[in-house]
Amino acid sequence: MDFDLSDEQKLVADNVARLMKDKYGFEQRKTYAASASGFSEPLWRQYAELGLLGAPFAEEDGGYGGGAVEIMLTQEAFGRALALEPYFASVVLAGGALRHGATPEQRAALIPEIASGELRLALAHMEPQSGWNAFDVRTTAKKGAQDYVIDGEKGLVLNGDSAQKLIVLARVSGKQRDVDGLGLFLVDGDAPGVTRRGYATQDGRRAAEVTLAGALATPLGEPGRAGPAMARVIEDAIAALSAEAVGAMAEAVEMTTDYLKTRKQFGVAIGSFQALQHRAADMVVALEQARSMMYLAAMSSSDPDTAARARAMAAAKAQIGRSAKFIGQQATQLHGGIAMTHEYKLGHLFKRLTMIDMAYGDADHHLAKLGEGESLFD
Repeated sequence: MDFDLSDEQKLVADNVARLMKDKYGFEQRKTYAASASGFSEPLWRQYAELGLLGAPFAEEDGGYGGGAVEIMLTQEAFGRALALEPYFASVVLAGGALRHGATPEQRAALIPEIASGELRLALAHMEPQSGWNAFDVRTTAKKGAQDYVIDGEKGLVLNGDSAQKLIVLARVSGKQRDVDGLGLFLVDGDAPGVTRRGYATQDGRRAAEVTLAGALATPLGEPGRAGPAMARVIEDAIAALSAEAVGAMAEAVEMTTDYLKTRKQFGVAIGSFQALQHRAADMVVALEQARSMMYLAAMSSSDPDTAARARAMAAAKAQIGRSAKFIGQQATQLHGGIAMTHEYKLGHLFKRLTMIDMAYGDADHHLAKLGEGESLFD
């Protein structure tokens, strides 16, 4: 595989890294988190100006012709900074639903608004009983006189409290866990019959519980055939989360090595103790293992072989989860008590890494899937 970046991709990486360095100090992040939306609206507009919001979408759809690599570069920088803006929710998840499930006309109508920062979407796909099975869907969509009518409940809708529109996964036909019979539907966030209860997640982000009671919706693509598109969306999500985790792990490793060089005990820096040097070296090894799997996930996202693509995502998720847990634990122990304080960044990095491990199946879940030879979504 060719891991060299193009000039355009290098520009994306440089721009987002510079922006995070200038605008996302840890104290600044606290201010953003305390806002009504839970993130910085001015920074969201800057993301649009830099082309980050339109980068993953095809030019014919109103984007800038990028893809998984551009998402990887952006997410890695966001992971280092612990960025709060709904890039993952709106561009990766909901945008992925448009890329894989909507008609060309629908993409052309919505994606330019996403790229400009005017429209924020949220994907409402998980339900209270779903666990890690994305196809466990009770929410129903029935054909009305003109539009479809949706009834059901969705949980953990990332940034669902501030999105203008929701993309809802609902069942048109079939049994509760059937892959067939699912549809993606566009619903106005403030439409009659839509109730949203926003809340803060453990890692400082925002999510919502959404109740739909007779809410009118417009189908994206062909109703009843959204299962394969939804699988692609989750695979893209795993690749994006892998990159964010690598960014957070890299930041944790750098913070720890810097701390070992400055913290003194018995009159010398604790980094001079060989046992601690070994532990720091093991952290670097775990980080590089995770980085390799991040590249695999990004490169595999466009693989036409469905089974190979699913195996690559499961393998990446397994290694990312194991590396994240190891690095988070080692960094916390090597820092001592300061790592447990709310005022210090390291603990927030570990929280985010833990949440990423739990999203769409933890490391043990995906290792079991690989060992049993099952599909990613069985």
